[in-house]
Amino acid sequence: MIDRRDFLKGASAATAAAGLAGCIGEFGSQPYVDGKIKMLMSPTEPQEQMRAQYDPIGERLNGYIDSVDDVEMQYAANYAATLEAMNSGTGDLAETGPFAAALGVKTGKAEIILQRHGYGSWTYHSVIVTKEDSDISKPQDLEGKKVAFADTLSASGSLYPLFMLKQAGLSIPDTPGSPKGADFDPTWSSHSKAFEAVMSGQADAAGVGRFITWSYENSDYKEGVKEVDKRSEIPRAPIVVSPELAEEEKTKIRKSFTEAGDDIYLGADGEADTDDDLWFDGVREADKSTYQPVVDVANELGYGEEIFEQ
Repeated sequence: MIDRRDFLKGASAATAAAGLAGCIGEFGSQPYVDGKIKMLMSPTEPQEQMRAQYDPIGERLNGYIDSVDDVEMQYAANYAATLEAMNSGTGDLAETGPFAAALGVKTGKAEIILQRHGYGSWTYHSVIVTKEDSDISKPQDLEGKKVAFADTLSASGSLYPLFMLKQAGLSIPDTPGSPKGADFDPTWSSHSKAFEAVMSGQADAAGVGRFITWSYENSDYKEGVKEVDKRSEIPRAPIVVSPELAEEEKTKIRKSFTEAGDDIYLGADGEADTDDDLWFDGVREADKSTYQPVVDVANELGYGEEIFEQ
């Protein structure tokens, strides 16, 4: 197998250009092919915190793949922006949510290569929560209320909470991101902002991933939180790559994770049980079939590619 960086150095400019024609997705993206991987982080936590968490992964990719000289970490505005970057080849690799990835596969904007493991499980929970002293006790009580959600393409922070509300008999938005058609007043932001909204009284309830509401130290909800409804067994979030990458590149990225040691999950300080640890502690190979349960829920709600237009 010829190392791409060595090949480009050893070939004439004309030969190199000819060899790259039609091969958009060489690390760095055509026409630059500058030995860079651009990895996008989803807006689930504050930017600086995520950069510290993912620093060892950037170092791992840089050290494992011979043809890569630099890994550029970027914080995505939202899941839709992540998928558009994967689709255009301006992004090579991304950590994202289950629903966003499933839509990305369906629309040809991204390919799923890995699933992440965290908190002892390959699955997780979506919840609707309110404040402990609220008179809201069931989803039906949210009719006419303000409900905060995470990103519109979040499985646990939008898709599943909307599914719970629909199953409770409430009309849900025609598309996430717009209040049109809903029996309640919805807003979308991020997991942390949605949770903050309900705890500060700016919203009556929040539909989010349980991880943002949970005290792992006490194995229960954080103080002052009351559960309204819950769905379990959601496949934990994937890692995706751009379809524009060559198969060899996708394989190298996949192996850089599966063959790595536990230290890539410990954050910039390299120490376990500190604030910059990643939420996940392992990965396994995955593809679109892993996320079929998420697709089924989206189909039940009637949501598809039109969500990207919001």
